[in-house]
Amino acid sequence: MNAGIQINRTFVSLIILSSIVAAVGLMRNDIAIIIGAMVIAPLLTPNMALSLATTLGDIELGKNALKTNLIGIFLAILFSVCIGVIFTIDASVPAIASRTSISVSDIIVAFAAGSAGALAFTTGFPGALIGVMVAVALMPPLVAVGMLAGSGQFIPAMGALMLFAVNLICVNLAGVVTFIIQGIRPRTWWEAERAKKATIKAAIIWGALLFALIIILYLTPK
Repeated sequence: MNAGIQINRTFVSLIILSSIVAAVGLMRNDIAIIIGAMVIAPLLTPNMALSLATTLGDIELGKNALKTNLIGIFLAILFSVCIGVIFTIDASVPAIASRTSISVSDIIVAFAAGSAGALAFTTGFPGALIGVMVAVALMPPLVAVGMLAGSGQFIPAMGALMLFAVNLICVNLAGVVTFIIQGIRPRTWWEAERAKKATIKAAIIWGALLFALIIILYLTPK
């Protein structure tokens, strides 16, 4: 798991390539191209590592996973902003417009993606296939944020950012729950006690963030 969250040329390249393909797919409203970007799935391992670290109470793994996640998110947004500055972005294109608002189905997909990602790591199921689900919940809205912001369309960009944030929280919450159900535990009793406390705290934080975002969405004028 640690090997998969290293910040190196491969990770940066995958982020950029995924952003490029996703951006083209969004601008052309081409679902096939968007799915192609998802196969690259650069954010799969960092998010599953973060969920695993939360489950095990592994602070070091959690720090590394969070760092990799934040850098990946920053790079994707930065590169997408450049695309938004260079090209004309039409926010009314269905593939983009659908990433600027949040529905119950989006939350369901994000939870399913997080559970699938955790199952992939515990059962040995091909990660590339599961990565598509996780990436569908994360990369398209993330790229939409950058493109819309880069083109000066800040209101829909904020909507896409909210969608990404909700999906990120749901993916990680679902991952933690799935790891726990799968019986993933530290080996020793003292580590298990520490992990239990850390998991409860992290779950409360994730849950509070999700609740806060839902309240903001509810109160925001449509």
